[in-house]
This record gives sequence, C-alpha cells and structure tokens, in this order.
Amino acid sequence: MTDSPLKVWRERDDRLLRLRLNRPKANVIDAEMIASLDAAFTDVGDVNAVLLDHDGPHFSFGASVEEHLPAQCAEMLKGLHALIKKMLACPVPVLVSVKGQCLGGGLEVAMAGHMIFSAKDAMLGQPEIKLAVFAPAASCLLPRLVAHQQAADLLYSGRSISGERAAEIGLAVSASDDPETAALTYFDDHLSGLSASSLRHAVEAAHGPFRDAVSADLDRVENLYLQDLMTTHDAVEGLQAFVEKRPPQWEHR
Repeated sequence: MTDSPLKVWRERDDRLLRLRLNRPKANVIDAEMIASLDAAFTDVGDVNAVLLDHDGPHFSFGASVEEHLPAQCAEMLKGLHALIKKMLACPVPVLVSVKGQCLGGGLEVAMAGHMIFSAKDAMLGQPEIKLAVFAPAASCLLPRLVAHQQAADLLYSGRSISGERAAEIGLAVSASDDPETAALTYFDDHLSGLSASSLRHAVEAAHGPFRDAVSADLDRVENLYLQDLMTTHDAVEGLQAFVEKRPPQWEHR
C-alpha cells in the first residue's frame, strides 16, 4: 500500500499499463484522485493498452459532494472534465474493470475508457439527479454509448443497474464473476500480440469522432451546469442537504 490515491505499474512484458484506484472502500473521485489520473494519462508510453481497476470492494462511490458545492464546483468540474477529455484522447485501448458500486463521477471515469468489464453484481448508476444536480460528463457519454431511452432512464431517474444489465444494454462489454481476469484475458488473447503502432492508428480511426464529439459537448454541458443549474435554489439545497445529512427541502426553482 502507498499513500498515493493511484497505483501505477506495467506488466505483460511492459505492454500493459496498470492503473488502480487506491482509496478503498469509496475510491472517491476528488481533486487528488483526478490529478493522479490526469498525470497517469498524460503519457501512457509505448504500450498496447491500459487497464484501470480498483482496490477494495467498490470501483468508486463517485465524486466528492463537498467539492460540488458552489465555492469549489467550477474548479472541480473543470478538472474532472479535463481528465475525461484526456482519457478519451488516450491513443491505446483503455480497459476498465468494475466491481461493487460504480456511481456518479466514478462511472463517468469508467465510461471515458473504451471497454468496461463488469462484475455481474456490480451496481452502475448516475444518482446526481437525486441531489437536484445532473451528471455533466455522463450526459455526453451515456447517450452515445447506449440507446437514447436507456440513457434517459439512468440520467433522469438516478437509479442504478446491475453489471449484467449494463452488459445487456451495451454499457459494459461483458459481465462476469471476475472482471479483472476477464479484462486481462481479453488483453492476452486480442491485444498483446498486435503492433502497438498500428493499434494506435486503429484507435484514432474508430474512436476519434467519438472523442471529438464528446469533448465538444462537454464544454456546452459544463457551461449549462455552472451558469444555469448552480444558480438555482434546489441544486444548492440538494448538495447541502446531503452534506448535512438531512432531507432536502425543494422549492422547485
């Protein structure tokens, strides 16, 4: 164990970069975790793929609610969105292994990868609307990853779905009892023996338009969140009520 919120190493003859969230059990996506992930994705090096997984029983409970309050939300959101853009621009496949809870900003980070390998009983969701805010990055990612009505269900209700259901709707590439092993097996069987140079060109060809569309849309949604949503009574009330561990008092404005 280290004090860093992120473990970083290489394996598979240095062809696979491993990144592991290292603040169990919640693995909160706070400013320190965002900075560590951002540094790791700045230059992934000469590898064939990246595998992002987690210590502890849960991938992540989500972003820090305290950092969403008005005094900090602009800085936090800009940092998270810069990380999402950097992950989307990763030149090699990013595999993500998910167990337990994968919620809010944690699911946004997972969706910024190329393929999610989920545990069958994992729970994935965007619960932000229950605090009277919305999930900016997920609003750009989910409708492009799954059918529009499936995305609307998750974004508007705030409910979570199982890993098995995530695989059924195409949010995860597979659901198994051991998603880390599934991701490593995928790498060994399908990616490890490829030309890293050609694989990077394949990623640019297939993923480039998705990367560009999501990155541009993030700017629109970030402005909507900061300039419009955070000026409403209920958005601030929902966040404060969560932090203060009390029921929110909606005024519907």
